[in-house]
Amino acid sequence: MAIHLVALLCVLNHAGFAGSRMLMSLYALELGADQFSIGVIMALYALCPMLLAIYAGQLVDRVGPRLPMLAGTVGTATGLLLPYFFPGMPTLYIAALVLGTSFQFFFVAVHGTAGSIGGAENRVRNYTAISIGFSLAAFFGPLIAGFSIDHLGHLPAFLALAACTVVPMLMLWLGPDILPKAARGGGEGEQKRSAFDLLRDRELLNTIIASGLISTAWDLYQFYFPIYGHSIGLSASAIGMIIGTFAVAVFAIRVVLPTLVRKWTEFEILIYMIALAGISFLLFPLTENPYLLAAVSFLLGLGVGCGQPLSGSLIYTLSPPGRAAEGAGVRVMFNNVTHLGVPLLFGGIGTAFGFAPVFVSCSALLLFGSYYGHRSHARRRAA
Repeated sequence: MAIHLVALLCVLNHAGFAGSRMLMSLYALELGADQFSIGVIMALYALCPMLLAIYAGQLVDRVGPRLPMLAGTVGTATGLLLPYFFPGMPTLYIAALVLGTSFQFFFVAVHGTAGSIGGAENRVRNYTAISIGFSLAAFFGPLIAGFSIDHLGHLPAFLALAACTVVPMLMLWLGPDILPKAARGGGEGEQKRSAFDLLRDRELLNTIIASGLISTAWDLYQFYFPIYGHSIGLSASAIGMIIGTFAVAVFAIRVVLPTLVRKWTEFEILIYMIALAGISFLLFPLTENPYLLAAVSFLLGLGVGCGQPLSGSLIYTLSPPGRAAEGAGVRVMFNNVTHLGVPLLFGGIGTAFGFAPVFVSCSALLLFGSYYGHRSHARRRAA
């Protein structure tokens, strides 16, 4: 029961956060921003989380998940309300900082908690459950944002997304026992060790790299597809529905994931799905048809959808006892390096060279990463 409550919190809280990325991009375009400026806004989502993710993991191991999750939810609501009360481009930069920082405290706490519920035999199931919650939110968040923009306007859409966080705030505030005590972390002696000691484990390091590649693909799609869709004349509702198709694929692959891990290892699935994501990016610049774009988005969603549950499960398993949330924090820190770099790098490429080089260069990165991961895994098995 506990994991289902955690998954419900993920659905509601992440819907507001996931919708905010699309809404911020489209509102910035409405205000006349160029691609690079939007890239800066998206990068600011990752700036503070990149610096604070390890601290967030250590905090969760020390005090438990409830307070960091509550603080993250309140901060997410605050970030969504700022543009409504203080419209304009300067506020978008501040809101991006607040949203990114706040949500990562929630995210790290969730991942540090899920692995401890029900024992090792339920670990993949638990990470699959919360990942399904995130994928449902990734479906509903852009839909809420898109239809709110078309029918209410950009600023009221921020209010609609902020409303998603009300129930999670009440659940975490009024239900102190909603999260299991087993989720609480290790002792003080472990806190004095450097989090980067965890990277000495080669398998853990490779898992974090694979997670970062999946994060790169996800980030580029969430950041760049609204810009591409806007440039070819799609409405906000159409963009939201296509992104929703991506989220449906993420949901679908996560539903069947427990079956897949009985046939292949978790790392093997990761590296092959990274290759699928790389192939998907090659297809985007070939069409402007919304139905074909939805089909390609679905294919990409299949490729990236397994990344969160598999890397979360592997990192929990490979992390030392009492340092699971810290391991999740290291993963989030590296992911946020991509969150920071992807919008700036690909926003600059798009501004200078157009849309096609953005998709092709990301595809090349993913395909190379999949090849490297496959060779590394083959060498370990041979050894």
